[in-house]
Amino acid sequence: MTVPRLPRIAALAGALGLAAASVLALPGTATAHGVALTPGSRTYLCYKDLLAHSSTQMPANPACKAAVQAAGTTPLYNWFAVLDSNAGGRGAGYVADGKLCSAGDRSPYNFSPYNAARTDWPVTHLTSGATIQVKYSNWAHHPGSFHVYVTKQGFDPAQPLDWADLEKVQTVQNPPNNGGPGTEAGHYYWNLQLPQRTGRHIMFVQWVRSDSQENFFSCSDLAFDGGNGEVTGLSDQKQSATQVAAIGAGTANSQADAVHAGHHEHHAVTAAASDPQEDAASAIDHVGTLAATSAVALLGGTVLHLRMRKPRTDGR
Repeated sequence: MTVPRLPRIAALAGALGLAAASVLALPGTATAHGVALTPGSRTYLCYKDLLAHSSTQMPANPACKAAVQAAGTTPLYNWFAVLDSNAGGRGAGYVADGKLCSAGDRSPYNFSPYNAARTDWPVTHLTSGATIQVKYSNWAHHPGSFHVYVTKQGFDPAQPLDWADLEKVQTVQNPPNNGGPGTEAGHYYWNLQLPQRTGRHIMFVQWVRSDSQENFFSCSDLAFDGGNGEVTGLSDQKQSATQVAAIGAGTANSQADAVHAGHHEHHAVTAAASDPQEDAASAIDHVGTLAATSAVALLGGTVLHLRMRKPRTDGR
């Protein structure tokens, strides 16, 4: 028995509609993430302070506390997401002065309080001219370049950070990484010879993806005073980078935004695919294309269905 044409068209349109709805239901705004772990960025160290005081959900450090009072804890649970999805490598003239530490206030989260010009942020103590290993979170793995800046001698940490305050000291392309994406411990790493500095400074890093317009921004507070990477401002005593990393270690970040968790899961699937160079963001782009294609096909099928609904002349 031959199936009538109209039911077949209607069934096809319905199937396409279901496919489009299924694809469009996927999180299409998932993004990659990363800030400096060593020397620790403001959001990372304040997140560690939050974990150390999880019972009150309020960091003890005065600057971190003020940031949470202004923006809540959600930005800290997404500490790795200081990003601008459309930066495309643009810096000065695009990201406004005074907003470098919040990705120009274009992040999905309110990181604007982390621009505050104050001297009581958690700080990493270093030695002028020494070589250190920078560790940068690879919460999601993507190719690209890391542009590293340190404020010029004479910088006043009590004033907002401007582009004119910065000196580029290094650019690193596709550094090696250690640990799995989607974990707090996973990171890129490379060596950096520090410039000659004294006193308080900021290390600013802009990670420019080569496969997307998305960029990431990170501000780390430094003190050039002969230190060897110790951190102050999280407790009454200096802590090593290892001790800081151990704060809350093993605690699942269940309050991170679900979109980001989904991005990690998609990355895991993509990493096992036949093309290992395709990353999660590219896969998400493909999903968006499929959704658009399905929607167009659905529209076309519906129009065709309506056009063929002409009055029957054979009495049936």
